[in-house]
Amino acid sequence: MKEELEKLVATGKITHRHIEPLLALVQGGFGVHKSWGFGRIRTVDIVLGRLSIDFHSKAGHAMDLSFAAESLKPVGKEHILARKATDLPGLKQQAALHHLDVVRLVLRSFNNRATIDQIQAALVPDVIGEDWKKWWEAARTEMKKDGHFNIPAKKTEPILLQETEVSLQTRLSSEFRTAKGLKARIAVALEVAKCMGDLQDKQSVVTEVLGVLNADIQSHLTTMPSLALEGIFARDDVRVAAGLAADPADPTEAAVWAHSQRLHTFFDETSAPRQRRALESFKNHVTEWGPQLVGILNSSGARLCGETARLLMQEGKTQLLYDTLARLIGQHGASSELLLWFGKERSEAFVELFTPEVFRAMLTAMERDAFNEKKSNRLHDFILSDQQLLPELIESTDFDVIKDLTRNLQLSPAFDDMDKRSLLGRIVKQYPAIQSMITGDQKKDKEDQTFVVSWPSLERRKAEYEELVQKRVPANVKDIALARSYGDLRENAEYKAAKETQKVLSRRKHELEVELNRARGTDFDNPRLDVVSPGTIIRVLDLASNKPETYSILGAWDGDPDKNILSYLTPLAKAFVGQPVGKEVEFTEIGEKRRFRIEHIEAFKKS
Repeated sequence: MKEELEKLVATGKITHRHIEPLLALVQGGFGVHKSWGFGRIRTVDIVLGRLSIDFHSKAGHAMDLSFAAESLKPVGKEHILARKATDLPGLKQQAALHHLDVVRLVLRSFNNRATIDQIQAALVPDVIGEDWKKWWEAARTEMKKDGHFNIPAKKTEPILLQETEVSLQTRLSSEFRTAKGLKARIAVALEVAKCMGDLQDKQSVVTEVLGVLNADIQSHLTTMPSLALEGIFARDDVRVAAGLAADPADPTEAAVWAHSQRLHTFFDETSAPRQRRALESFKNHVTEWGPQLVGILNSSGARLCGETARLLMQEGKTQLLYDTLARLIGQHGASSELLLWFGKERSEAFVELFTPEVFRAMLTAMERDAFNEKKSNRLHDFILSDQQLLPELIESTDFDVIKDLTRNLQLSPAFDDMDKRSLLGRIVKQYPAIQSMITGDQKKDKEDQTFVVSWPSLERRKAEYEELVQKRVPANVKDIALARSYGDLRENAEYKAAKETQKVLSRRKHELEVELNRARGTDFDNPRLDVVSPGTIIRVLDLASNKPETYSILGAWDGDPDKNILSYLTPLAKAFVGQPVGKEVEFTEIGEKRRFRIEHIEAFKKS
């Protein structure tokens, strides 16, 4: 073949630089084109100076030899692509029985280095079907014990195939010594614990690991207590795997909790797989742990909320959790992450809390997030994607409650018009009579949209609007212009961030304009005192517990549950407004009926 190709060079049909690529293509029998992908060479016609190749979408495609030499990358018979084309059944059997042989095949096909994504793309779905995750975990475990694979800590970095075998003990010792920082050392220590039975001289490895970890743990107790606790977990796992007893002189879990103050920050900084273990540690070493853990629910992510809730219920503190959820949901103070967990969990223990008030609390949480410029849309997307959530929340609910909920949704800026229509459709499907309200008299709706606010709260909203229009929006325009000057917008992170900020600012500007147009300011002078009204302080008696409670009823933007200040638009305030002294009021709070008697009414401003 080489002589024949040299004759073509003499006739000018190809050049000398084409000979080696063409020989590789003919001998290997396969090639890869950057646009057409993998192809199998069928024939080579020296006389006509062309070859025929089967691509997936171009069977029997003819190519001039010179063009083929320049555009095709030769692929040998042992390349993963060639093996899939010639012996897919055998390759599947090999993958089922010999994980490492298949991984070696893929790595050698990529010059002895490939990322996990590249390996997965080469094998799924042709060789390995839906059980890829399980298959890869088994292969990864075998690779760690084999001395020919160098597996990096980061998943995005390539796995290397080494010709020289490195023992497991040598590799782990080297990785531990070169690991930078306690977090990296913890990762290696956990691998040491898992592979303890395969180490030749585990005593020397364990002694080194325990010594370094203890020193790192001690230095992190006050600066990074959550990482110090993870270090203790890893150290103890190594000890247990080695069959060693604890050393009384070593830093303990109790020492960590003695230094940790901000619990929600502590658990947020704990890696997700070890959050449950950290919660267990807190329970075991802190008295009155229950009230402290429910205190972090409203500032935690959905996953941590779930772990915390499961621990509380497991330890018999379901009522404490229930009361906390009822209060946060009833006062519309629950965070979007807590409500996301609550909506996904739908535990039977909280079935009485699963009412339309949850959806109102969700709307409030999303509006609050937008006001605080939080970019997470997880709760928003969950509400839209879970087709059963809203129907389950409004099931067997009074029609007046459904009307209020529909109005809340119509006026909420948390969803755009298209998404609102989708959610309203779910309500109408369950309560067809609500359709007339959605398409009813718009004039009356506009009248109902006005609300009363205190002058200070109105001034704060106006000041926010002025700052938004005069400072933040112009500054954002400059940021966009500057980011655009950096070049390619597709890869311009600064430009994308500035444009995302523009959306948030634009949305908030529209929300403020709507709110300010509807708001009616008042100083609450001379409120009606013959009945409860905005601008009054009321003292009521809980008829079930016989305990007095005091509430201030103020404007729509004045609510502060921690100070018992209620917006007159909240469900509890609505139950009191318009009622005189001596009137007994019944109020349903998250499925629980409460009865109050109004004992005293006085002017808020005078007080």
